[in-house]
Amino acid sequence: MTPPWTPFALFGALAVLAWGAAALDAALAGGRWPGIVTGPLRGAARELVRQRRRTVMPDVPLVRAGVCALPAAAVLAAVVLPLGERPVADLSVGVVWFNAMEVCVWWALWLTGWGVNSLHPLIGGYRFVAQGLAYELPHMFALITAALGAGSLRVSEIAAAQRGLWFAVWMPVAFAVYLVSAVAMAFWGPMDRPVGSDIAGGVRAELSGPDRLVFEAGRYLLLAVAAAAAVPLFLGGGVGPALPPWLWTALKTVAVLAVLVWARHRLPGVRMDRFTRVSWLVLIPVSLLQLLVVGVVVL
Repeated sequence: MTPPWTPFALFGALAVLAWGAAALDAALAGGRWPGIVTGPLRGAARELVRQRRRTVMPDVPLVRAGVCALPAAAVLAAVVLPLGERPVADLSVGVVWFNAMEVCVWWALWLTGWGVNSLHPLIGGYRFVAQGLAYELPHMFALITAALGAGSLRVSEIAAAQRGLWFAVWMPVAFAVYLVSAVAMAFWGPMDRPVGSDIAGGVRAELSGPDRLVFEAGRYLLLAVAAAAAVPLFLGGGVGPALPPWLWTALKTVAVLAVLVWARHRLPGVRMDRFTRVSWLVLIPVSLLQLLVVGVVVL
């Protein structure tokens, strides 16, 4: 039985991870101590008191729904991820639930870009739809490969199946494809064209005040959840010597999150048309080949 404090632990862990990602992002961007620690908090305080920007004839309910859906999708995706050994919701179709909540990010960004009634946010929304059409199939195949290796769609059982050998070791292609698709899902680093500077910030161009704060918080939460999901799916979950499972889960999550944040500052941006070509011609075939190999081994 899941302890009643588990949901609060999940929310707290996600908040700390999102704050840590923002601080590390600031550090890699050239920030200095203590600004890299207090910077995210000061930025949040500024946005809370800043006046909302208004465009001509915006669809305010659509914008608010899209902005709020981004952090909501991230948190709902995380409820099936084990905090050491047990998740908040140990669903028998946890992998399907996780992927479904990720897909909600599509309409979150689209509603935000469409609802403000402005050119650059609309272009950013279209860019993310194109990006989603490119990354979703490889991402789904990577998740299915991990589920096939464990013989279960329950995330906790996938983690438990790796007590002898991590899936990242004998499914390296699926793990690499997952990381690439996770960056695209969180529209982060090389895949941040939906919020690119070439279109004045894209989807978030007209957001300010609390709307901007919720949107940015949702983006960092989504990145943290993408990193956290890699642990039970490919890195053995909380399995490890000496330390308790929850601490191993935390350490592995921080390591993956650090790699994803580092990628933003070290890898160049990728155009959507080129990413789509690579996805359909490279990522999907190698994902299917990895799925075939795992299927043969399991059977």
